[in-house]
Amino acid sequence: MERVRLVIARCSVDYVGRLKAHLPLATRLLLVKADGSVLVHSDGGSYKPLNWMSPPATLRVTTPEETDVEEGVVEQWTVQSAKTDDRLIINIYEQLHDTSHELGTDPGLIKDGVEADLQRLLAEQIETLGTGYSLIRREYFTAIGPVDILARDANGATVAVELKRRGDIDGVEQLTRYLELLNRDPLLAPVRGIFAAQQIKPQAKVLANDRGIACVTLDYDAMRGVDDSESRLF
Repeated sequence: MERVRLVIARCSVDYVGRLKAHLPLATRLLLVKADGSVLVHSDGGSYKPLNWMSPPATLRVTTPEETDVEEGVVEQWTVQSAKTDDRLIINIYEQLHDTSHELGTDPGLIKDGVEADLQRLLAEQIETLGTGYSLIRREYFTAIGPVDILARDANGATVAVELKRRGDIDGVEQLTRYLELLNRDPLLAPVRGIFAAQQIKPQAKVLANDRGIACVTLDYDAMRGVDDSESRLF
């Protein structure tokens, strides 16, 4: 079974590719996940990583060049994306902790009442997504977890829908992973995505648009039939 590795180290980090970003020398948590992703965390700044490489990716550990050794680098990590030329280069100056763990199979996120209700309502009112939509099934199982809703659009194309109460970047990342997997199935491909939520953060909309994922804002009260639109002032 693949393992998750946790490393606390003094390091600097450079992201090289379509974008360039630099994290100067500091003590950070490096998380190497079994799915191939590598995430760089600090002690502050919320739960999100400072930088990361999404799977599929490969990690190569090498001895640094002489000039880097003179500056104190003892090990260099190069995390190479399998789909692009993007690389995450991590220069390790000192390792303070290094451990690996087998986490086993995760049962997945158990949705709260509102998300579960949104899923049921959207399945029943699938044309909320557009005229001519039809439901394939709810909770479509994949090797990395269930897709909330799988549907077909008016042209018969497959659509994967990820549902959230509040849509943020993590939800878009989750849907991206589902799409990558679903598009390997010749019976389903091509599969496009819809990110649906009561509220969607601007950053999530930008990321979704960049990845060709449509965003849909859901009116929960209207879907439940408790929103009387005719009596509204606005």
